[in-house]
Amino acid sequence: MPTSTTHARAIVNTSSSPHVTLRNINYGDCRWTNGFWAEKFKQCEEVMVPYMGSLLKGDIGHGLNNFKIAAGLREGKHQGFAWHDGDFFKWMEAATYVYAINHDEAILRDLDEVIDIIGKAQEDDGYLHTNIQIDGIEHFSNRKYHEMYNCGHLYTSACIHHRLTGKTNFLDIAIKNATLLYSLFQPQPKELCRFGFNQSQIMGLTELYRTTQDKRYLELAEIFINNRGKSAVVEDASTEGYPIGDMVQERVPLRQETEAVGHAVLALYYYAGAADVYAETGEQALIDALDRLWDNVANKKMYVTGAVGQAHFGASTRRDKIEEGFLDEYLMPMATAYNETCANIANAMFNWRLLGIKGDAKYADIVELVLYNSALVGISADGKHYFYANPLRMNRGQREYEDNRDCTESADREPYIECFCCPPNLVRTIAKASGWAYSFSENGVTVNLYGGNKLDTTLLDGSTLKLTQETPYPWEGQVQITIDECKSAPFSISLRVPAWAVGTTIQVNGDGAAVEIEPGTFAVIEREWKAGDVVTVDMPMKPTFVEGHRLIEEVRNQVALKRGPLVYCVETPDLPEGTRTLDVYVEGDTELMTTHRPDLLGGVTTISANVLLRPDQEQGMYRAVKKPQWSSHKINFVPYYAWSNRGTAEMTVFVPVVWK
Repeated sequence: MPTSTTHARAIVNTSSSPHVTLRNINYGDCRWTNGFWAEKFKQCEEVMVPYMGSLLKGDIGHGLNNFKIAAGLREGKHQGFAWHDGDFFKWMEAATYVYAINHDEAILRDLDEVIDIIGKAQEDDGYLHTNIQIDGIEHFSNRKYHEMYNCGHLYTSACIHHRLTGKTNFLDIAIKNATLLYSLFQPQPKELCRFGFNQSQIMGLTELYRTTQDKRYLELAEIFINNRGKSAVVEDASTEGYPIGDMVQERVPLRQETEAVGHAVLALYYYAGAADVYAETGEQALIDALDRLWDNVANKKMYVTGAVGQAHFGASTRRDKIEEGFLDEYLMPMATAYNETCANIANAMFNWRLLGIKGDAKYADIVELVLYNSALVGISADGKHYFYANPLRMNRGQREYEDNRDCTESADREPYIECFCCPPNLVRTIAKASGWAYSFSENGVTVNLYGGNKLDTTLLDGSTLKLTQETPYPWEGQVQITIDECKSAPFSISLRVPAWAVGTTIQVNGDGAAVEIEPGTFAVIEREWKAGDVVTVDMPMKPTFVEGHRLIEEVRNQVALKRGPLVYCVETPDLPEGTRTLDVYVEGDTELMTTHRPDLLGGVTTISANVLLRPDQEQGMYRAVKKPQWSSHKINFVPYYAWSNRGTAEMTVFVPVVWK
C-alpha cells in the first residue's frame, strides 16, 4: 500500500531517494501570490484547464469518448492518435494540481467521474489502451501504438492524484496496469525487448515505486533502460510503421552513448527516467552517461531559447532516419527548426532531475530558460491556442504552412491540434511550476525560481519555515525575501544567481551578505535567522546581444537579444508597414531602452533599438553585391514567448548586425 512521509506530496517524490543532493518540496507548500507566474497560474486555473477539459471531454478532443467506447458506455470508433490516452492523463494531472491549490470540490468530483469511466474501460488483467481495445488490435504487437507512453502518463498522473487528494481510485488502476506490465516484461522475452521506446513509463514506474514502495516497479524501470541497444536493429513485425535505430535510441546502449540522437521527446524522456532510476540506485555508469548526454544537448544541440529537436525530418549521424529530433552538433536551422513544445518541456524535466541529483545551479538555469521561452511560446496569450513546433524564424513564402490539424508546423497557434501531446504537457507544466520554485538542501532551502510567492513548508529536520518572496521578476531583477517564521538554529538559504546575472548583489537586513556571488551558482547564506529578516537580491537586467558558436552557420554575423531570462524577437507588427523581418539589420552599438507595457501582450517589457532596413527587391538566387541603401528606424523587440498574438506575422530571433 502507499506510504506516507513528511515530504511525500512532491511532484517528483525524492523524499527517500538515497542519491540526491536536493529534495523536492511538497506541491502546494509554495503558492504564487502576485506577478508573472501568479498571473499564469490564475489563467491556468480559470481558462487553460477548463477549456482543455471541454475539448478532451467533448467531441473535438474525444479523449473521454474513447474511454467510454472502450468501457461499453457508448458506440463509436476510436478518434485521435494512438497515444491520445496519455495526453488525456496529462490533462487530469493538470486539473489535480489546480485542485490542490484551490480545493474546488467540483474538480475532484469531475475527476472521480472520469476515473470511474477509465476503471470500467480497464480490462480484467489490467490492460488499458483505448485504441488497441476499440480496434481489436493484439496487445503489445507493434510499438507504433505507444502503449508504454500511455502507461507512463497513467502512472505519473495517478501518483500525483493520490498524493494531492489522498484518494486511491486512480492509483488502483495504475497499480493494476503496472502489475500486468511487470508480468509481461520482467521475464524479458525476446519479442518484447524492443518495446518501450517512448520512455514516459520509466519515469512513471519509478514514481509508482516511490508511491507504493513496491520494488518490482523500480526493477521494471531499470529493465526498460537496459533493453535499449541490446537487440539487433532490424525491421520486424513489431517495428513496422515507425523508424528504427537512432530514432528510438536503440542503436547504442544508454551507458555507452555519447550523443543525443533521434526523436527529442523520446530521448529526453529516456534520460529523465534514467535520472529517476539513478536517484534510487546510484549506479555510476548511469550518471556518467547522463552527464555526457547533458553536455551534448546543452552545449551543442540546444537553441538560445532552451529548445531542442532541430528538425522535423532528417538523419542521425549514424544515418538512421529520424523525425522531430536531433541533428548533428551545431546544425541549428532557424526557419525550419522544429523544437516541439513537448521536447522543450522534456529538456526542463531532465534538467530538473539533474538539479536534484547534483545540486548545480546550471540545471535550474535551463529549467528557467525553457519555462520563459521555448515552453511558454507554445500557448497563446488567451490560453486557448497552441503551437506544436516553435521555430526561431518565420518567413512568409519560404515554406507553405498549411492549416492542418494534426501535428506539424503552423503559421499561427491552433485552437486544437489532432496530435494533442504538447498542449496538456504545457498546461500541466504551468500548473506545477510552483513545485519547482524551491528545493530542500541538507539544512535549508534553495531558491530555484524567482516570483511573487509564499512558502510554508517543513524542512528536512521537521522544523517550520515560512517565507514571503516579492519581486517584479522577470521584468526586473530585484527580489525581496522575508522570513516569516523559522527555527532558531542556523540553517541555509541558497539563492540561485543565474549565469546571465553578472554584477548581482545580495543583502541581509540592508547589509552585504558577505557570501561568494558567482553567476551560474547558488549563493549560500547560512546563519541564525529570525522572523522579520529580509534578504534582498538585485540582479542587473541589462539588455544584451548574444551570438552563436561560430560553427552554427545559420547565425554567423547575427545576434539575438536577451534580457534576464527572456529571449526577445522582432515581429512584423512592430515594423513599418510593408517591412519584412528579412529586411531588418540591427545596429551593434545601438542604445537599448526598456519600457514596461501593461497594455501589450498581457503585460510585457519591450526593448527599443535602432535598426537599419534594407528592402530586397532584386530577383534571382544569387546577385552582384551593391552598396546597401539603408533607412533607419527605432523599433520594439518583444519577448519570444509572446509573438503570434497579434495576427499572422513574420518573426525572427536572430538578426544580422551592422557595426558603424
